[in-house]
Amino acid sequence: MILWWIGDVLLLVVVLPVVVYLLRGVLAEARSIVPSVRRVAAAAEAGSKDLDSAALLLTTREQVVQTVEGVANYGGSLDVIIDDAP
Repeated sequence: MILWWIGDVLLLVVVLPVVVYLLRGVLAEARSIVPSVRRVAAAAEAGSKDLDSAALLLTTREQVVQTVEGVANYGGSLDVIIDDAP
């Protein structure tokens, strides 16, 4: 019976403070995750704003194709004009 009491006292005096210490460390680390997640969310939001203009690339591509076609037609016309020049 006395061994049970000694075991209980050891449990309360030695093991319980260690468990509380470890749990406080886990809680502190868990709380530090929230600011990290907020920083990651802010960076992701800023990155997505940079990608908002990506849709304009399709319009730019079409305009480049039209410009190249126009320049090619102009160059072809110059060839005809120069060849026809006396």
